[in-house]
Amino acid sequence: MEGLVKCSANHVPLSPISFLERAAFVYGDKASIIYGNTSRNPLFWLREKVAALAPNVPALYELYFGVPMAGAVLSALNTRLDAPMLALLLQELEAKIICVDCQYVQIVLKALELISTGKAKSPFLVVIRDNNQGAFSTTQEVPPGSLDYDRLLEMGKHDFEIVSPIDECDPITVNYTSGSTGMPKGAVYSHRATYLNSIAQIFRLEMSAKTVFLWTVDMFRCSGWCLTWATAALGGTNICLRNVTTEAIFDSIFIHKVTHLCGAPTLLNIIAEAPFAGHRPLATKVDLVIAGALPPLEILNNVHKLGFNVSHAYGMTEALGLVTVRSLEFDQDDRASIKDRDGVHNVVMEGVDVKDPTTMRSMPADGKTIGEVMLRSNTMMLGYLKNVQGTQDAFKNGWYGTRDLGVRDPDGHIRIKDRAANAIFNCEGNAISTLEIEAVLASHPVVEATAVVGRPDEWLGESPCAFVKLKEGCTTSSQDIIEFCGVRLPNYMVPGSVVFGDLPVNSTGKIQKFVLKEKAKDLGSLCHSNGHLVV
Repeated sequence: MEGLVKCSANHVPLSPISFLERAAFVYGDKASIIYGNTSRNPLFWLREKVAALAPNVPALYELYFGVPMAGAVLSALNTRLDAPMLALLLQELEAKIICVDCQYVQIVLKALELISTGKAKSPFLVVIRDNNQGAFSTTQEVPPGSLDYDRLLEMGKHDFEIVSPIDECDPITVNYTSGSTGMPKGAVYSHRATYLNSIAQIFRLEMSAKTVFLWTVDMFRCSGWCLTWATAALGGTNICLRNVTTEAIFDSIFIHKVTHLCGAPTLLNIIAEAPFAGHRPLATKVDLVIAGALPPLEILNNVHKLGFNVSHAYGMTEALGLVTVRSLEFDQDDRASIKDRDGVHNVVMEGVDVKDPTTMRSMPADGKTIGEVMLRSNTMMLGYLKNVQGTQDAFKNGWYGTRDLGVRDPDGHIRIKDRAANAIFNCEGNAISTLEIEAVLASHPVVEATAVVGRPDEWLGESPCAFVKLKEGCTTSSQDIIEFCGVRLPNYMVPGSVVFGDLPVNSTGKIQKFVLKEKAKDLGSLCHSNGHLVV
């Protein structure tokens, strides 16, 4: 069509850093961050590749704006990493600077020592002190050759010119996967994808200018689910927490009138077990979103009775966090009515489907036929850092293959059955979801943690084997665990064997199922006599 043009007047590269510029103009007198007894507005820039290792403190929130405003890329790393893994990731990132909270200085120094031993160049160290930590912070000496974070702030220029991306598909952050099946992969996010996903979060979580967001989800996880930028877009208030405790959560809610918080399912346990919670009912409803396997109904009911609106989400690092979100339903007696499904996708997620990975045909919406859950969206990662083959495999056939097995119900909702690598298929044609078995096991009163894998079975081909860690001081028997599952699961899903003990985890705390699979294999095949199982 004649007379049309694409120019700087009608096409500006999308970037979430623009949210802060607008917020500073519209909400300049409003506190952006509250931490302890202090509040501040982020104003900070760096001109190098930057890594960060810190809990949910104001400095980390500031880095999510300051680093990209300088045209650099930020990688906030998992605070549960050990020194060898931290050293490997820093070398892969080729970070020039690492900003480290005073709590993690020693582990970073060990990692830098490992890097130096390998004759690689170590990143420059910037130490984040914490005035709210009192003696803990002030007694930490800044290592020679490093710099204090507050001193770095003082060196910044207030007339600094923000470096906006030339291409909205330029990288903004690198977010590492948990590495539960091997080496963590660095998912690279773009300015465009994070901008769009931040907008999606506002709609998805029904946020507004009155939003007071409590940081109970790790900011290093999927760039804080992009809520770092979403809250700024609204001029909302961020309540930072170094340590997520029951007391800190409820104090923040009552003092600051928190409207939203998110996190892993363990967050519900922390809230439900509050000794004083029932005596301090919330004045208003608080929206709470969890991502991961649902805890027992009793916990959901208790949290709902306290005044929380609970929603359940499904997502992953490669999709910038949340993919689907659904509100949980409760009856008039405040009892949860859980439907086994994972919701529908948000407004900017172009497609969520269950497909045959070989033919790429959509599976029938019958709630039975299993396929691979696949995604297509403007809110996906650019690819894996320095991993061309991994990126090509992930985006094969024009969709992102999650490697999660699922079904689609007639109403359009999907149900996640299991990770493809973890699912158990016995010779009777039953697809056994280890996630469903683990959810039941987790509801047992003496079970602290659990994982289910397949064990060779001479009759069924493969049957569930439950590895169980009991709560301290508690005891039970294999038969008790099996009978507990027997009244809550179909017969073909009931574990045929139970193994008690600690569970192997990686440096980020994820259970290593591949290790357990080898242990189950070493146990040998389950035997059957006259139709009865003989362990």
